[in-house]
Amino acid sequence: MVAANQARGFDADVVRTIQGRLDAILRDDRVAIPFAVESGSRAWGFPSPDSDYDCRFVFVRARDDYLTPWPRRDVIETPLDALLDVNGWELGKFVKLMLKGNAVAIEWLQSPIRYRDDEDFRAALLDLADRYAARDAIRRHYLHLGEGQWRRFSGETAPGKKLFYVLRPAAALRWLRLHADARVAPMDFPTLLAQAEPPADLTETVARLIKAKATTRELGTIETPAPVRAFVEAEFAEARRSLEDAPPTRLSSTAKAAAEATFRALLSRYAPA
Repeated sequence: MVAANQARGFDADVVRTIQGRLDAILRDDRVAIPFAVESGSRAWGFPSPDSDYDCRFVFVRARDDYLTPWPRRDVIETPLDALLDVNGWELGKFVKLMLKGNAVAIEWLQSPIRYRDDEDFRAALLDLADRYAARDAIRRHYLHLGEGQWRRFSGETAPGKKLFYVLRPAAALRWLRLHADARVAPMDFPTLLAQAEPPADLTETVARLIKAKATTRELGTIETPAPVRAFVEAEFAEARRSLEDAPPTRLSSTAKAAAEATFRALLSRYAPA
C-alpha cells in the first residue's frame, strides 16, 4: 500500500517513519498489528497541502496477556507531534466499540490508505460490523459530531476547512437514511456524497470546496454556501426527529455471541507467540 500512499501525495519519508513506529511497537510491546490505516482528512478524500498524518491500528496481544486479573492497557500511543499521530486499540476494545456504534472504528475498516492490511482480519471485522453494529447509535454518533461542529459557527460564516467536518456527518446521515438496512456508510467523502444523492447545487459547491482545500493551506473564514446550509440543517433535523423516540441501544445475545466467536478466532490466529 506504500506506493498507493505516495500516489496520493504522501511524503515517502513520513511513510517510512510511520512504518518504523509500527515496527517498534511490534518489538517493544510484543503485539501483532494485522491492520493499520490512515484516518482523518487524507482518508476521507479532502486533504489540504499541510494535512497531518493520522495512523490508526488494531493490535492483538499474546494469549497469556488476556489470562490475568490485571488486563494490559487496551490502547497503545506513540508521541504526538505536529505531523504524526500514531495510536491504536486492542482487538477486544475495537470490537466492543464498533458494535456499540462507534462510527470511527467502522471507518477505519474502510480506509483506502493502509500501512498494514491482512485482508482476512479486516474482512472478519467488517462482516461483524455489517451484520451487528448498532445502527441507531451510529446515526447518533454522526448527529452529535455534526451538530457539535455546526454550533461553533456564526450564522452566516464558517472556517472553510471546518465545513467538511459538518458536511461529512450530514452526508453519512442521509446515506444511512437512504440505505435503510445498511450500517456501514462509505468512508471516502466524494463516494459517500455521490451515493447519498444530494441536490445538484450541493454537488457543485462541494467539488469547488474540495478543489480549493487541496491547493490552499488556509481557506480562512468564508460565507457559508446556501446549498451547504440547507443540506446540513435538513439532514440534522430529520435525524433528530427520527431518533427522538428510538429505544436505547442494546446488543442482542446473537450479536454478542457472534462478536465472541470472531474475537476468539482472530485471537487464535493472530496472537503472537
